[in-house]
Amino acid sequence: MKPFDASGAFAASVPGEPGGLRRAAVRSAGATILSGAAGISIQICSAAVLARLLTPRDFGLVTMVTTFTLLVMNAPANGFIDTLIQRKEVTHALASTLFWINVAIMALLTAAFAAAGPVLVRFYHEVPVAPIASGFAGAILITGLPTIHSALLRRAMRFSALAKNDLIARAAGVLTSMAFGLAGWGYWALVMGAWALALSTAIGVWILCPWLPGLPRRKTGARSALVFASHISARYGFNYVARNSDNLLVGWRFGAHALGFYKKAYDLFTLSLIQLISNNANVAVSALTRVRDDRPQYVRFVLGAIGVTAFIGMGLAGDLTLIGKDVIRVLLGPGWEIAGTIFTFFAPAIGIMMVNGIHGCLHVSLGRADRFLGWGIIEWVVTIALFLAGLHWGPEGVAVAWGVSFWALTLPALAYAGKPIGLKMGPMFGAIWRYIVAALAAGAVAALVLAQASSLRAATGISGALSRIVLDSVGFIGLYIGAVILLHGSAAPLRRVIKLMRELRSRKAMRATVSA
Repeated sequence: MKPFDASGAFAASVPGEPGGLRRAAVRSAGATILSGAAGISIQICSAAVLARLLTPRDFGLVTMVTTFTLLVMNAPANGFIDTLIQRKEVTHALASTLFWINVAIMALLTAAFAAAGPVLVRFYHEVPVAPIASGFAGAILITGLPTIHSALLRRAMRFSALAKNDLIARAAGVLTSMAFGLAGWGYWALVMGAWALALSTAIGVWILCPWLPGLPRRKTGARSALVFASHISARYGFNYVARNSDNLLVGWRFGAHALGFYKKAYDLFTLSLIQLISNNANVAVSALTRVRDDRPQYVRFVLGAIGVTAFIGMGLAGDLTLIGKDVIRVLLGPGWEIAGTIFTFFAPAIGIMMVNGIHGCLHVSLGRADRFLGWGIIEWVVTIALFLAGLHWGPEGVAVAWGVSFWALTLPALAYAGKPIGLKMGPMFGAIWRYIVAALAAGAVAALVLAQASSLRAATGISGALSRIVLDSVGFIGLYIGAVILLHGSAAPLRRVIKLMRELRSRKAMRATVSA
């Protein structure tokens, strides 16, 4: 992709014919969801293999470090990417100036983190975290280098190409970790996998967008862009600290071994958010930004997204609450039962967590990074308080605190985000409450039926776990869909999802995706 024309103006854009934006958004979402599904498969296979090659302590030690590295890797990137996506005009000079500012920031963060090992040792009382921190430091800079190129690709809605690149990079990272794990490298296998992921991602993005930045210049609009980016990055920072303080507290209070169990349960908990919501956030922002001046259409888009997300998310939450222990047993094998128990405390919040992920798209698409930051501070205070309260009951208590935070904050977050455009809480609550009731009713009936099936509950080993997963899931899904139809008085929600799935997998969309 050549992002700029001879005059330096952004040249890659979405077709302007009627329906062009919707087709581009659906095509992009389809490619991202397809990539996300493949990514989930890769992560599940990775978890199954690495859990048998490494110990819970290995995962815990690396998590102690990545709790910090992921913040410094992603906070600046989120700010710059959202800034370039939502701006009405982007020029070569602006992108070049932001590129060099981003490189300088990432270089400083890399140097700072390389020197932070002794501090982490004193905090966790674990000597290995110092060399692990040094090992991750270089990956920070590599991760940040393609940020502006990636933002330009997103602005042009080349999400299908980015999805393919992400999938290839994930596979490279996982295969590298597996190879070093088989060679007996222990936790260093995870460090090497992070390096492979960062390098593969950067090389792929540069191939997709072989743009060469010019020298930084003044009077390019960089100042206003940096103000917006700083709000987004600060908001991401508050949100990240709030949402990752659980790892910090569990590792500090209970040690690397307990943190390893907790992290594996948490990873499965957040797969749905990362692959189905976060990976499509830029698609949503790109589409919503283009219709933000058309309030009725904007509101329809948002309410439709909330409804579809709630339908899928509440179903996942109910099903995984029932089968979570058996899923962990099958994936990770013997010795990881504690992770299965912790996961059952996470699972009920999966649906509301997915709905919560939408409010950020509203803030960014409306250009209100200041309100996004303000809400991030509120989330930070509430979530940290809940984590501290739950810590008394161990990792399970912290998992419950996660769920409470999402159930308490999601509707207020959506209402606050929608206020600038007059989108109120009532319609948004109306878009989700039936799915919550349907999941609760279906889950209760399925649990009662399972309690009566003593022979199924008593079955041991992988075969017994797989039998329960299949039978419980089939029963729950049938009950859930039936309850949704009953509460809506029609099969309209199911038809909407089926229609959307057909559009996502249509031949035309797939041909466009392949050629992107």
